[in-house]
Amino acid sequence: MNSKNTWYSFTDKLDKSTCNRIKDLGGDNWKDGRVNTRALTYLPTDSKNKLDKRSRTSEIVWSYDQWIFDVVWALVGLANKNAGWNYDIRGAEGLQISRYKKGGFYGFHRDGRNDHLSKYDNPNNKFLYGYVRKLSMSILLNDEFKGGEFEVGTYSNKKCTIKKPKFNTKGSIIVFPSDVEHRVAPVTKGTRYSLVCWFLGPPFK
Repeated sequence: MNSKNTWYSFTDKLDKSTCNRIKDLGGDNWKDGRVNTRALTYLPTDSKNKLDKRSRTSEIVWSYDQWIFDVVWALVGLANKNAGWNYDIRGAEGLQISRYKKGGFYGFHRDGRNDHLSKYDNPNNKFLYGYVRKLSMSILLNDEFKGGEFEVGTYSNKKCTIKKPKFNTKGSIIVFPSDVEHRVAPVTKGTRYSLVCWFLGPPFK
């Protein structure tokens, strides 16, 4: 399913046992998720020098397990083709497993801009150097929670419309261009787990 190519989603590509296997990688290693995911540094603090909770409240764990990369690489290739984007994708960043407890959320944001000003400038990492985020993927690892909806902001005639893709069952997958504005609404009951991936390529010309 897609909405004018704003996103592309699957509902039957990841089985429950694989979701559980990914979710369990978190173990006891969860860290505060209020970070700049591009720089792995904390977001600006507020006037009282406390972490700013207005942007995001969650916990995260990073994974570099090759078997997960193999799974998501095949999925992003399928979405990239079926949605008609056909972006030049050449790599992926570290995989982020996220946990949102009751009250957890992530406000509206974009993962990347896709332009030359946004490219990574780290010659020591050939997988990132000179590339930008082009496609983002989120995989829902459980569905035993309420709230926590994935929402997309689209714009027409200077008006923002919030859309809710069908993304609420365990194993659901959504792929979208990284410059699309999106958020995770507050979780009202239970705990929400997801896997987030960013796929990279040369800046658009």
